[in-house]
Amino acid sequence: MISVIVVTYNQEETIARALDSILMQKCSHPYEIVIGEDCSTDSTADVCREYARRHADRIRLFCNEHNKGLIDNYYDCLLQCRGKYIADCAGDDFWTDELKLQKEADLLEADPTVTLVHTAWMRYDETTGKTTPADSPFTAPITAGKDLLPSIITQTSQTVIHLCSALYRRDIIMQAYQADTFLFRNKAFGCEDMQVCAVMAHEGNIAFLAEPTLCYSVGHESVSIPHAPEALFRFVEGVASLSFYLARKYHVDHALVGRHFSFRLYELSMHAFRAHSVELRKKVWEYKKAWGAKAGWRTRLINIITSNEGSWLLALRLRSLLKHR
Repeated sequence: MISVIVVTYNQEETIARALDSILMQKCSHPYEIVIGEDCSTDSTADVCREYARRHADRIRLFCNEHNKGLIDNYYDCLLQCRGKYIADCAGDDFWTDELKLQKEADLLEADPTVTLVHTAWMRYDETTGKTTPADSPFTAPITAGKDLLPSIITQTSQTVIHLCSALYRRDIIMQAYQADTFLFRNKAFGCEDMQVCAVMAHEGNIAFLAEPTLCYSVGHESVSIPHAPEALFRFVEGVASLSFYLARKYHVDHALVGRHFSFRLYELSMHAFRAHSVELRKKVWEYKKAWGAKAGWRTRLINIITSNEGSWLLALRLRSLLKHR
């Protein structure tokens, strides 16, 4: 009935916690766990093999012979799923409600108009062990998916749907995958979850459960939280390009969209400035033209500063001094 995707890479300290949180589920519906172990350089694969040995009736382990990256690893696992419904839990996150799958599956079984159900979630600080509740911008029990689309496509700080808290219909995502494989497999987009959320919102209603079921790990560097300026530029570049693709695909013409791409230009400008990269600076203005976006005053100011090597170096020095005061 349910397939749970777990993608993992170099998470020897957290993968057991993630798997335990799935195995603790009290669910009347049979479920499987599909693990995509992405050729880790630490002992993650050994931990996964031991779990697969101990729970051979429930876990299907795929140890990649080479590192595929997040997108291919996730969607290769998706193609292996046999369940009617699909959930996922990243290898550094964990579920906190032993009835998570039961509650979500019961809701999907009862209401065929709902394509995805998600829940409230918590941020878990790996360095302190503290949890803080995450704000959810849409908390109605049922929301028309198309009303969520602009917010899903343009989200920057507030996560509309945390996919690791969700359960969604496999048949719908597979139809979308077959119709537009590029949307899911283009590595330049840099993430795997926004596509799923957008498709589900376009195809039906979205349900929300107010009880938190997930702890999302923060306080460390990950694929979605890079630290280096150039890596941040590439990440924002990919997600913004995906947003633009989805906005065109689903004909989303909303005030949020214009503001979103204006803000993304500013983000890219800041990362290019911090990286001290002429190449990245040029790309910002290429995206301005491609997206038809307006450059705000902050973006224009950064452009002026970085148009001269002397002013650029001086601004970087001043920023460093202020940062370490």
